Amino acid sequence: MKAVIYHNPNCGTSRKTLDILRESGAAVTVIEYLKTPPAREELKRLYARAGIGPAEGLRRKDPAAAALEGADDEAVLDAMIANPILIERPLVETDKGVRLCRPQDKVREIL
Repeated sequence: MKAVIYHNPNCGTSRKTLDILRESGAAVTVIEYLKTPPAREELKRLYARAGIGPAEGLRRKDPAAAALEGADDEAVLDAMIANPILIERPLVETDKGVRLCRPQDKVREIL
């Protein structure tokens, strides 16, 4: 199985999710999204495939997220593209779907 993880190596949940993927035997492509952020259309595609909206993929712990309370999807996406730290992680995609893996065990749903 192939998997893509949008990863932040400084995040414990992201590291644990990556460990689960590797332990499962998946061929993992790691994208450090702060260094190589997804394009707007890719982010929209990932959220659609996960069945969530951009607001659900917003990293609310970041202080900049407060300004986006009640914002529409396009405004949230604009903010995420301008400041990728606002993208909640880790996002994982396999042939079985996409999950925002918080908690990390959610990745098992798509393995």
